[in-house]
Amino acid sequence: MAGEGEACGDLALLGLMQLVSPALPIGAFAWSQGLESAFELGWVNKEAELAQWIEGVLEDGLSRCELPLLARLQTAWANADGAGIAHWNQWLHATRETAELSDEDSRLGGALKTLLGNLNLLPEKNLIPAEPGYITLFAWAAQVRRVPVRQTLLGFAWAWLENQLAVACKALPLGHTAAQRIIEQLRPALVIATDQALARQDHELGPILPGLALGSALHETQYSRLFRS
Repeated sequence: MAGEGEACGDLALLGLMQLVSPALPIGAFAWSQGLESAFELGWVNKEAELAQWIEGVLEDGLSRCELPLLARLQTAWANADGAGIAHWNQWLHATRETAELSDEDSRLGGALKTLLGNLNLLPEKNLIPAEPGYITLFAWAAQVRRVPVRQTLLGFAWAWLENQLAVACKALPLGHTAAQRIIEQLRPALVIATDQALARQDHELGPILPGLALGSALHETQYSRLFRS
């Protein structure tokens, strides 16, 4: 993968920090990726259960889908490979098993595209897919900031973990100190997931998350909701 073994320079690091910041105005805080449904259904009620749920999604979801796709997309952007960008963008859309998960990816992608346009950071129009997903444009934003691929994956996984814990603090509810304990527990898992993602071959890709898919589908008709997924 392009940039996989490179060091992350100061400006690249700052660009990555901007990209993974919860203050990035793309509305990521509005989505729970099925976690709110897991609370409502009684699947997750305690700190230990939450850590187990998040680690399971990391292992069977992110390390098999979002992270390896992010690496492939950043490499495609680096090579101005329009066909590759379109292929992996479409492939990623096809992995979204519910309407809410698909809507989340599309809306976050649209919001990030708008932001990048306002920052004069959009790629050439002929390289942008018709419906760019969030991960597709995240990969571009990292590439244009010269963030090495490995750090891009770690940053994305970190932002995802923080968002999941922010959801739990609002909806479980989970205390902020408990959230920090989970972060401390799962930091090594982020590194492992990144290593696994970078090692996966194309035929090994694809999430294995039936519980999350079921929870996301049930969330569509959940009576009372704080989040859009």
